[in-house]
Amino acid sequence: MADNKQEAPKPRGTMARDRWDQLRELHAEGKGRNVIAREMGIATGCVSRTAEHLGLTFDRTAIQAATVARVADLAERRSLLAEKLTDIAEESLQKIHEPTTVYAFGGKENNFNSETFTEAPHAERRILIMAAGAAIDRSLKLAPPEQATGGADEAKSMLGKLAQGISALVNEGAETPPEVEL
Repeated sequence: MADNKQEAPKPRGTMARDRWDQLRELHAEGKGRNVIAREMGIATGCVSRTAEHLGLTFDRTAIQAATVARVADLAERRSLLAEKLTDIAEESLQKIHEPTTVYAFGGKENNFNSETFTEAPHAERRILIMAAGAAIDRSLKLAPPEQATGGADEAKSMLGKLAQGISALVNEGAETPPEVEL
């Protein structure tokens, strides 16, 4: 008795049919696409295409959880870097009002000269302010300030609702209140 059942044609970019059982076994063991690709010595794209052709899917919940954790870790690291940059900006601005020693080599003898000022001289202030500005700019790029969500609009909305509520109360009690005798 001849088997008339025809197998679906092999799609382009998939592994050879003689390796499909191995893929099915590794998949049944719960191994992920990347692990299967490494163990079989083939490209991950080939594993994906073949698995799709065979009706196999990979559980991505672990990958999604790992991605969420990684994103949170990176956000925390950026926040810490932004904090360090803010500290640098504060230190730079503080140095403006601290005693500052300015030095230089000069003259035909290339002598070393230095002078200490009670506060940073104008040229040094400018450098410190530029350093503080650069540090603040970079910290804001790493951790932007939280945006206020329409504070003025929210206040207007709240006042509008309050006015509607008062108006409704007044309309409910449209009957004239009894006069009170004193």
